[in-house]
Amino acid sequence: MQANEVAELIRSRLPEAEKVEVTGGEGKFEALVVSPMFADMNAVKKHQTVYGTVREEIASGAVHALSIRALTPEEYSAS
Repeated sequence: MQANEVAELIRSRLPEAEKVEVTGGEGKFEALVVSPMFADMNAVKKHQTVYGTVREEIASGAVHALSIRALTPEEYSAS
C-alpha cells in the first residue's frame, strides 16, 4: 500500500478533515490529520478515530505501523 492510498482512505472515512498528509511506505506510515471534529477529544480519542479509518488495512497487514498527528485547525495553526 502506498502513502497516497492511505491518505485517500483517511480522507474518504473522515470527510470532515481539512488536511490529510501521509508519508512513508513499505507498510510504515506517518499521518497528519487536521479536523475540527477533534475539538472535544483528548489525544487518545483523536488517535483512535484516525486508527479506526484504517483498521481493516492494519488487520490485513497492508498497514504495519501508523504514526499519527491529529490536530484541530487551531492546534495546527499554532504549531
